[in-house]
Formats: sequence, C-alpha cells, structure tokens
Amino acid sequence: MSHVLLAALLVASATATAQTSPKTPVPESGTPAPAQPAPAPAPAQPATPAPSTPAAEGAAPPAELTPEMQAELERRLEAAKQEMREEIRAQMATQSLSSDWQQEWTEERRKLEIFTLDGYFRVRPNLFYKFDLGKAPERSLFPTRSITENTQAGANMRVRLEPTFNISEEVRLKLQVDALDNILLGSTPDSAFTGSNRDIFTLFSQSQEPPSAGLNALKDSISVKRAYGEVSTPVGILRFGRMGSQWGLGVLHNDGNCLDCDFGDNVDRVQFVTEPLSGFYVTPMIDFNSEGVVGNRDPAEGEPFDLSNADDSHSYVVAIARRDTDQQVKDKLENNQGVLNYGLHFTYRAQRWQERGFEPSAPVVPGEPAPATPRGFIPRDSTLYMPDLWLRYEERLFRVEVELAAIYGSINNRAQALADAADPTQNQSLDVLQFGGAAQGEYKMLNGNLNLGLELGFASGDKAPGFGNYPGRSGSGAEGETLAGDREGPQFRCGTGGCADNAIRNFRFNRAYRVDLILWRELIGGLTDAVYIKPSVKYSLADGFDLYGSLIYSQALYAESTPSTTSTSLGVEVNAGARYETEDGFVAGLTWGILFPMGGLQEIPALRRDFETAQAVRGTLAIRF
Repeated sequence: MSHVLLAALLVASATATAQTSPKTPVPESGTPAPAQPAPAPAPAQPATPAPSTPAAEGAAPPAELTPEMQAELERRLEAAKQEMREEIRAQMATQSLSSDWQQEWTEERRKLEIFTLDGYFRVRPNLFYKFDLGKAPERSLFPTRSITENTQAGANMRVRLEPTFNISEEVRLKLQVDALDNILLGSTPDSAFTGSNRDIFTLFSQSQEPPSAGLNALKDSISVKRAYGEVSTPVGILRFGRMGSQWGLGVLHNDGNCLDCDFGDNVDRVQFVTEPLSGFYVTPMIDFNSEGVVGNRDPAEGEPFDLSNADDSHSYVVAIARRDTDQQVKDKLENNQGVLNYGLHFTYRAQRWQERGFEPSAPVVPGEPAPATPRGFIPRDSTLYMPDLWLRYEERLFRVEVELAAIYGSINNRAQALADAADPTQNQSLDVLQFGGAAQGEYKMLNGNLNLGLELGFASGDKAPGFGNYPGRSGSGAEGETLAGDREGPQFRCGTGGCADNAIRNFRFNRAYRVDLILWRELIGGLTDAVYIKPSVKYSLADGFDLYGSLIYSQALYAESTPSTTSTSLGVEVNAGARYETEDGFVAGLTWGILFPMGGLQEIPALRRDFETAQAVRGTLAIRF
C-alpha cells in the first residue's frame, strides 16, 4: 500500500509542476526561499536559475516548455500512472485471494452438516403359540399366568434417534435416544394409574398416556442411552462418554444396533483409536463398570461423587486389529481380491470390595422394623481376564468369519450379605473359567441372488442344574442352591457344608446375538451351556425383496443342566420369512418359526407331560433414516 501512495504523490507532484509555476515556499521564519532552477532543454545548454522575487511583487510568469520537455514529462506521468495501476491491481488481487481463501476455508469446515440425524421407527406385531410347550405353568420356561392361554399376541414399538452434532470436521457429539422403547401398544391407557376418576372401566378408555416409570410403565417415554464426544486428531480419534461396544460377530461384546435388536452394550468409556500402520489399529480403553456407592452434598442438585474408590470395578481394555474400511472392502471385492481382517480384544477387570447397604441381619418380626447392619463392604478381591479373537476372510463369492472368546479369573469371597463376609461357610472363593464362540460361512450363487449359509456356535457349561442365564434367581434348594430339574439359578453349589462345586463355567452369549426365533431368544433367554448348528438359505427375488429360511438344531453340553436331567437334545427349530426394503428406508418383514422340543426340555418323570410344539409369528414395519 505504501508503494501506491508513493506513486500517487509522484503523479500529483509531476502534474502540479507541469500545469503551474511553483510558488515560493514560506518557511515558519517568514524568510523567502530561493527558487528552484528550471530544467535544461539540452545537456549542452544548462539553464540559469531565475532570480527570486519578493512575495509582495507576485509570482514570476511560468516558463514555456519545449516539446522535448513536454514529451518527457508526459512519459514520466504515464509511467507513474501505470505503476500505480499495477500496484492497485496487485493489492486488490491479494485482498480478493485472501477473501476467497477465507471463504473457502470456512465452507470447507462447514461442508459437513452441523446436525445430522440417523435412526429408525419400528412397529413389531407378534404372536406366540404354546410357548409353555404343554408344561404346567410353574414349570414353563416362558413366563405365563396361572390362567393359561395357548396364544399371546400384541405389538410393540420404538423410535430410535441417533443425532450427530458436527461442531467442526474434527469435533462431534453423538447421542442415542429411544422414545417409547418397546412399549406395548395399548399398555398405558388413560384409565389406568393416572389418578383420573373419569372412567372406572377400561372399556371406555379412548387415549394413551405417556409411559412414566413407576406409575404406568417400567420405563419412561424417553431414554437417553448413549452420549459421547468424538475428536479427530492428527494421531488418532478420541472418544469419551457413554457409547456402544461392539467386537467381531458380537458373541461377547454387542452394541445391539440391528433393526430387530432389543438388547445391547452401553459402556462408560474413554478410548483412543490409533493407526500406527496402514490398516492396523490399536485402541486402548478404560471402562467404568461400577463405581459403587455414589454421594451428593445436596441430593436434589449438585455434582455427585464416588464415596469410595475401594468398591470400584474398572476394565482396562486394548483392541488390536487389522481392518479395512467399507470402501476398501468394496474395492477389493470388485477387483476379485480377498479381504482378510482379524484382531484381538483383551479386557482386564478387577474389583477389591463390593458395597452392601443396610441389610437385615436377623429374622424379620412381623410388625417390627427389620434390624439392619451398618453400611459396609464385602472383600471380593476379584479379577477377570477376557480375551476375544476375531477373524474374517471374504471374497466376492464367499465369506468365513470366526469369533472365539473366553472369561477366566476368580472371586475370592462369594458372600452376598455383610453378616456372611467373615463366615467360613459362606465366604468361599469361586473360580471362573468360561469359553465360547461362533463361526459363520456364506457362499453366493446365481450372481449373488442365492446365498447358502452355515453357522456353528458353542458355549461352555457344567453339570450344575439349570442353564445359568440368570444366576441371580434362587434355586429350589433350602439355601437357594439349584437342584436337579431346576431351570435357572447359580451355577456354583456352595452351602454351610462347604462347596460341592465352586466354579462358574457356563459361557453366556451376548443377548443381542440372535440365533433363532423361539428357543434361545424367548424361552431360555440367551445361548449358554450348549452347542448349535444352523444351515440357512436366502434368495433375492428382486431388488430389496428377499426370502430366507434356516434350521437350527440345539443341544446342551450336559444333561444335568436341562430340566430332564437325562437328555442333552433340546430341539429343532425352523424359521422362514420374507423381507422387503426400499431405497428410501421403508422396511416390511414377516417371520414364522416352529420349535419341535426334544428330550432335554422334558420334565423329570414325576412331572412329565406330553410335549406340544411352539410357534411364533413376528412382523416388522419400520422406517430407516
């Protein structure tokens, strides 16, 4: 800019010299200054300075310019003007470039939308037929009422919202919010638990109320299940908050993000994803599994805090994986290349103490308050190690995927009450040794329209009665231990006489891992202490319209774990269905299943009844977005 000003001053000075005679400058002292000599017309004829004239006499008349002087002056004036034009042009170009770059940089950072929304809305009608398998209500694997009915039918719904707030290209906030989560249609009428006396018969109910936990439902209308921040850095991605946890096929860690899922793992975690080598990822993580007793100076508000670190249960996790992105997988398959991905997910978890609050320490006398022991801690000294291996190999026409997981460790004090923590007949140590896994294979034919699949899975178990999916349920024994024929209960057998079995060996598949429609999903509640084989077929009739079917044979590892106590065969189940999905997110599906129960599900001889086959029909109406 200084160059431009200088050129302008030069032009102005030259113009003034050419158009007017110079006036005699008057300094601050008032003494006239001598006049400047006139320019010489030629080097050989130097000009003589004009004599100065007093200011009172007026200025001298201007000297006439020769044609050569006029031409030289105009040349210099044009050169100065040209220089000024170029300087101004350069300055404007620089300002324009800076403005364009700033705008482009801003647009680049805002190229990703500030707010994006993913999720789905689903309605699932279902019908269950003879899920009691013909057993007495108290022996049924499926929860039934004393007034037995062969059919249970209804429909449930869920709205899942997964918004992402893009603060910038590097900083994001992600949430998962469920509204009317698996609410049964018609389960919150305005005539029930609302305090209204408008109707005394539900027959007159004309509206539904929002679900409210503890009032007219088990859960509130809206549930925030996940909220976490994500920051991209030059060396990796930082995530912190409550987020989903998924690894491999989902045998052990499963986030439950499928359209038909009901369960899923939500973990409080801080993790950092790094890529030290191209395609190889190393992710250290810290999980806050349980903080025990939580306090607050003001119960109504303020910041809560952990009253004691002694009862905390934390996990230290590292995941190492060789993994291609979805686009890389697609490119390799299109070029007839194989895709090999694999990894190890390892967890170390520990807990020194477990808090127990006010508990009855003596038999409760009717009409009197229960005596209680002070709040205290039970020494657990527990450790768990959980390795989880995963491998996937895929080509254009086939896929093979395997996951193998194990859980081993110890719990040095099994006591559940403070009074039993120091009792040698109640505080025995327990060993944990569990392992399981699944393998899936898929082969594509007819240009990918026909898929043939085979799936195998197993979960370790032991000879303790009951399947062990819900060890918190008491067995039929005098001290809550399981006895022969029990369906559920703890998988260790310890009492006042010592421990006949102090090991927990039954591996439990994640409940979000789907195997079938009836046996494991509804009747038993999750795969454990068993092995299964599942051939399947899927055929695409048209874009977005598929037919599928599968046959599942399930068998317990130990007969002692089954209700029969003598047979390991659990049953054969057939599932078949159709699914239609459009490009704009509409999904419609219908699945039918029939279970042929086998000897392992039969009762002990004294309680035995004739089996009846169970059937289920599930529908799906959904919108993805």
